Amino acid sequence: MLLHKSKNLTFFNPKTLSNSGATLFNMGISAGFPSPADDFEEQQLSLDKELIKNKEATFFARVSGQSMIGAGLDDNDLLVIDRSLEPSHDKIAVCFLDGEFTVKRLRVDGDYIWLQPENNNYKPILITEENNFVIWGIVTNVIKKV
Repeated sequence: MLLHKSKNLTFFNPKTLSNSGATLFNMGISAGFPSPADDFEEQQLSLDKELIKNKEATFFARVSGQSMIGAGLDDNDLLVIDRSLEPSHDKIAVCFLDGEFTVKRLRVDGDYIWLQPENNNYKPILITEENNFVIWGIVTNVIKKV
């Protein structure tokens, strides 16, 4: 369900499905040379349980833009955001800044907060008392299409 669309992010409310789960083969998958298959166990995997720790405080948002490509957040990626987590230095956060949502890395330097992009084409943003600023949530996971 679509909740809000801004220039940089589109927010969605997670929909938990009962009895949802895909098959998980509980073994490592080699990204190098293949090895003979060891014994493995088949289980059910729920992405809800894997990605959402606090259902009431979790939202999804789709990224629009290139400012966080160095952190692996690409245009059209789906972010999992937990509003119950405490913001801290070096966390990637979804912030409301002067009427727009943005996703940036938090840089805390003494009494100063900077929003740090992960792309050299964008400049860090120093948060001042003049800004309308709220840290809305912390990014916990990113879902990509390949």
